[in-house]
Amino acid sequence: AMDHAGRAEAAAEQLELYRGEQDGWRGGRCTSEVSVSWRPSTEFDGNLYRAEAVVPASPQRVWDCIKPVAGGARTKWDRNVKDFEVIEAVSDTISVCRTTTPSAFMRIISPREFVDVILMKQYEDGTMLSAATNVEHPQCPPQPNFVRGFNYPCGCFCIPLPGEPDKTQLLSFFQTDLGGYLPQTVVDSFFPANITGFYSNLTKALKMLKA
Repeated sequence: AMDHAGRAEAAAEQLELYRGEQDGWRGGRCTSEVSVSWRPSTEFDGNLYRAEAVVPASPQRVWDCIKPVAGGARTKWDRNVKDFEVIEAVSDTISVCRTTTPSAFMRIISPREFVDVILMKQYEDGTMLSAATNVEHPQCPPQPNFVRGFNYPCGCFCIPLPGEPDKTQLLSFFQTDLGGYLPQTVVDSFFPANITGFYSNLTKALKMLKA
């Protein structure tokens, strides 16, 4: 049996290291909502993306919107998540999940599926982390209508801002091999646009929840 818990813990440690890295990021895309930078990944032949923004809601509200749970809010607002299912609950904080994504980029990118082990963690300062990385699972063989993609250590930190209870620093790392045979130019333009969209849709969802 694969050590799913061990892989999840290692992914969380990897994200903590990425969070502390100050150098080597290349300036990317900045919108009013988010700044995105990247560097070559050390995990696979692609990029590691770092996205950072202050979003207009408390850490708990942001967490409720993004946390990876079956039937959670994310399938409703995140255009990139078509379906999300828990395959196996490894522990209270670790689960193996399958995510499917719709076709994207004017259908150049066909539907994808990802099987990940996901860890949720809360730190003493109130920061919440969701960390994920790819795994294989006997109950999840590749499905015929999807291209199997692979997430490398990725996830989100919801960081409280002292004195700002209704704001949250959301720091995210994305590191995905989309699989299939996509031109690199498509991949390189897809991710920054996709990440910007993620933050924009999250901000809209948080405003709607407030209403």
